[in-house]
Amino acid sequence: MGEFQDHFSRTADRYAMFRPSYPRMLFSWLADNAPRRSRAWDCGTGNGQAALGLSEFFQEVIATDPSRAQLLRARAHERVCYAAMTAEHPALDRASMQLVTVAQALHWFDMPQFYREVHRVVVPGGLIALWTYGLLSIEARIDEVVHDFHRNRVGEFWPQERAIVDAGLRGIPFPFKRVDTPEFAMHAHWTLPQLAGYVGTWSAVNRYTAARGEDPVGALIADLAPLWGRAEEPRRVTWPVALRVGIVRGS
Repeated sequence: MGEFQDHFSRTADRYAMFRPSYPRMLFSWLADNAPRRSRAWDCGTGNGQAALGLSEFFQEVIATDPSRAQLLRARAHERVCYAAMTAEHPALDRASMQLVTVAQALHWFDMPQFYREVHRVVVPGGLIALWTYGLLSIEARIDEVVHDFHRNRVGEFWPQERAIVDAGLRGIPFPFKRVDTPEFAMHAHWTLPQLAGYVGTWSAVNRYTAARGEDPVGALIADLAPLWGRAEEPRRVTWPVALRVGIVRGS
C-alpha cells in the first residue's frame, strides 16, 4: 500500500456497469448518526456508487479518487463534487466534514497517512465509516464453483491487499472510538451474463489475463451454465457487508 496502484482504469467501463450497489439503509443509518448532514467525504469513490448514495442524505458530498478514468464514468449529481485526489493527500479543509466513507477501497490506502488526514478534515465527533464485501452467495452449488475459481483459478493473482477484504476488515488498525452498527447486506438479481461482467471486474482476473494472455471468465461461465438454467434467468445474489464505524476526535 502507499503509492497509488491503478488496478481498475482499464476496466472502468465494466466497473461502472457491473459493480453492485450499496443498500440505501446503510446511508440512512450513517446520516442519522453523523453530527450534521452538511458535508461528507467519500474517499476512493471509484465511479461514485457510495457518493450517490450519500447524496440523498447530505447537502454536499466530496467524492475523491486518484483514477481519472473511474471518475469520468461517475454519474453527475448536483450535490456531488468529484475530484482526482489520493486518500493520503486530499486538498480538503481542516474540520470541514461530518462523515468520511470508504467503500471497498481501504485496502489500497496507506492507512496511517489516511487516518492522519481523517483526523484533520473531520469535525470532532464526526464519523468514519469503512466497509467492504467479499464473495457473493447465490446457492450452494454455484457458490462452490465461484469460490473455487476465486481461490484456485485466479487466486495467485490477487494483490496482497486483498487479504483485508477477505478478512472482512478484521485486524486492521482503527484509531477511532468504535460504534456498534447494524448488519447490512447487498442484493442484486442477475443473469449469468451479468455475473460474468461482474467477475470480469476483479483485479485478479485482469492480472491473470495480462499474465496468461487469456480471459479465465469464459471457463467459469461454462462451468456455471449447467447449474444456472436459462442464462437470462435472474438469480438473487447476496454480499454480506463488513462495516466498521468510529467517532473521530479531530486534530
